[in-house]
Amino acid sequence: MTNTMGKKTIEGLYLLADTSVLQGEALLQAVAAALTAGAKVVQYRDKSSDAQKRRGEAMALRALCAAHDACFLVNDDAPLALDVGADGVHIGRDDGGMARARAALGADRIVGVSCYNQPELARRAQSQGADYVAFGAFFPSDIKPHAVRADIALLRDPSLNVPVVAIGGINAENAAPLIANGASAIAVISAVLKADDPGRAARELVQLFEYRLEQHP
Repeated sequence: MTNTMGKKTIEGLYLLADTSVLQGEALLQAVAAALTAGAKVVQYRDKSSDAQKRRGEAMALRALCAAHDACFLVNDDAPLALDVGADGVHIGRDDGGMARARAALGADRIVGVSCYNQPELARRAQSQGADYVAFGAFFPSDIKPHAVRADIALLRDPSLNVPVVAIGGINAENAAPLIANGASAIAVISAVLKADDPGRAARELVQLFEYRLEQHP
């Protein structure tokens, strides 16, 4: 789905393809299963300095997302995003800022911003042209065990009119309240990538959004 600006919409299951959890073919297989199950957004997150590896994995993930009409984002690397034809980037507090990302990508690509537990960061990012904001961690996370904790009330901030993504320790057992309180998307890593059956795990999360649509068409 695209919005009025022609950009893909940030909604539903948002999978972080984190190479600290899976790599190579195992990562691609898990992402493919999640996309088949209905994931709408994939973010490639790799903190290594191996440019060739990063480009190869990003290209492969971009192709998978294109085949499923899903949004493909790159974590904190606008040049790589441009190189592989990604839909945009996701940046954090220390990743260079909105202005730099927008200048690199132009107006027609997505820039998302991590805002942790700080609504003022989200409002500032929105005013600077962010396409979505992310809050978290809402629950304890084994990927980032020391992440600050976010209150569910952040998802109901009436001053935000861009999609709001919830992240941090989310799984099929605890995601429903986040969705009910207005999360446009739920970002997960372990819940899918560490599952015995990534496709089934992804499908359980996707169904939570389908249930919301049934209740509030």
